[in-house]
Amino acid sequence: MLFRLLAVGDMVGDRSLSFLDRHLRELKRLYDVHFTVVNGENVDRVGLTPKQAQLIFDAGADVITLGNHTWNKLQITDFLEENPYILRPANYASDLPGRGWGVFDGPRGLRIGIVDLMGRLDLDPHLDSPFKAADVILDKLEADIILTEFHAEATSEKGAMAYYLDGRVQALWGTHTHVPTADCQILPGGTGFVTDLGMTGPVRSVLGIRPDQSINIFRGGLPQPYKVAEGPYKLNAVLFSIDTDTGKCTAVERVDISEL
Repeated sequence: MLFRLLAVGDMVGDRSLSFLDRHLRELKRLYDVHFTVVNGENVDRVGLTPKQAQLIFDAGADVITLGNHTWNKLQITDFLEENPYILRPANYASDLPGRGWGVFDGPRGLRIGIVDLMGRLDLDPHLDSPFKAADVILDKLEADIILTEFHAEATSEKGAMAYYLDGRVQALWGTHTHVPTADCQILPGGTGFVTDLGMTGPVRSVLGIRPDQSINIFRGGLPQPYKVAEGPYKLNAVLFSIDTDTGKCTAVERVDISEL
């Protein structure tokens, strides 16, 4: 069968919840999507609460992924332990709450493995190596399809991970930088890849934040609490089509919508 996976970019701000709720179901219907993964770590600007996570599930997400802001809202820790459908980066210390990978039920009994990893370059050098973590997980992960999210700052680290896992996973996408990239591709080993999904957040912003705040930072101004920008919203996502008979990705397409 042709399995279709929709990966939705980092949600920014509380309004992203209502935007997702208005559009995700229609996107899934339009593109005959079988499974949906949404990065939700910036819904509360930095972090995600259990209530917000539940609203993402209610909007149609099958799995929620997190990244470097996983612990900014500590009330999520119990939720991470209780709900196997929300993943934090697998290369955090092993004794921290939650899980970094899982196997989920898909259509026709398909077993869908999802791995959440986080980069170290210009992000968090104290993490375990995501490359070594990937090796350990893939050695024991039993699934028909394996999907990987790599939450990383550097495009070079994302590209290196994609080629490192080429042929070992069916799809790999990057998150964190909030800017949609135009490099949707299928690597030589059959892995579908895009450097960054982008974000679900305000169009007229700097990565979702008010432009004047970002200008203030780069001009050396005093630190300020982040404020999500006003105005029209957008949703950035990528659709991966995977042939379950060959275990290879056959198409990688951007699926972006905007209120503009």
